[in-house]
Amino acid sequence: MIDLPSRKKVIREFQKKGGKIAAVLPIRYPRELFRAFGFLPVEVWGPPHADVTLGGSHLQSYTCDIVRNAVSFLLSGGLDRTDLILVPHTCDSLQGMGSVLLDFVHPKQKVLTLYHPRGVRKADFDFLTEELKRLCGELSDWTGGEPPPGAFWEAIYREETADRALARLYRDRELLGLSDREFYRIVRSREFLPAEDFIENEKKLARREKRSTSGVPILLSGIVPEPMDLFDEIETMGARVVADDLACGTRRLYKSGHSEDPFVRMAERLFSAPPDPTRGSPISERADHLKNLIRKSGAKGVLIYDVKFCEPELFDVPLLRKKLEAEGTPVNYVEFEMGKILSQQTLTRIEAFIEMIG
Repeated sequence: MIDLPSRKKVIREFQKKGGKIAAVLPIRYPRELFRAFGFLPVEVWGPPHADVTLGGSHLQSYTCDIVRNAVSFLLSGGLDRTDLILVPHTCDSLQGMGSVLLDFVHPKQKVLTLYHPRGVRKADFDFLTEELKRLCGELSDWTGGEPPPGAFWEAIYREETADRALARLYRDRELLGLSDREFYRIVRSREFLPAEDFIENEKKLARREKRSTSGVPILLSGIVPEPMDLFDEIETMGARVVADDLACGTRRLYKSGHSEDPFVRMAERLFSAPPDPTRGSPISERADHLKNLIRKSGAKGVLIYDVKFCEPELFDVPLLRKKLEAEGTPVNYVEFEMGKILSQQTLTRIEAFIEMIG
């Protein structure tokens, strides 16, 4: 098992080298653009240890836990070492967070936004390309300069290489000899490690002969598996995660672009992601994608582990469940509040589902 550094240590080391830190909310954004400007993007997925009362004073009671915790983390000083905050318009809650930060909270960090299209038409692709250009212009204005010659393409190639390393991790997961928790710790290190470090870590992982494994195989869907104790609990219940449809997991298995225009190339990469409710993907496409994952992995059931008040996920659940169960795959939807520990109610529902499909 690789000894992974903490986010704090990675931030300190990058800043010692003269780099700047961009705190990025989930889920899609141009990593390569920030690296070209000398920023390390470090993702903020609503830390479960944040004091939620701080963010609650600025947000509606029905705001998603990721946003509530992220605002609380910011207000408690958790992002004090960062230089910039990017809030993508992944959902209405995150768009609202961007407005709250810009109009009311006014953090010391520069706040930027990135609007995502909700489709895959040519007009949507062109819109995203223009958004990336706009973001680049704002970074240039704020930093007072342009990236050094060649920095764009160097960053683009490096991130595409890291994407391929992530894809190899998933391809070889049964050969790595890792527990689910260990595997997803490495996958999620993509959220804060420089791409070059992530690539080297993937190369260091030894591949072994495929061994027989025990436990009820399940597919884990949702936004983020917090707290990570979830994987220990699933293992204790006699199950294992053999595939995922997580926003911090396979939904970001991007393919390399082909264009010689750097902005088009970045848009191609982001557009290549699998079907995703935050992108407005049709239910039929999501169902077909999940059926393919189930078939390849041998999963006996799908656990949708959903952050409380995550509307994009929740909207898809009824029809998605109907389509998957019609094919003989049981689906369990569990809504959880992000915190330091898993509630007993959440654990009981997951355990009952595993016993049912086991």
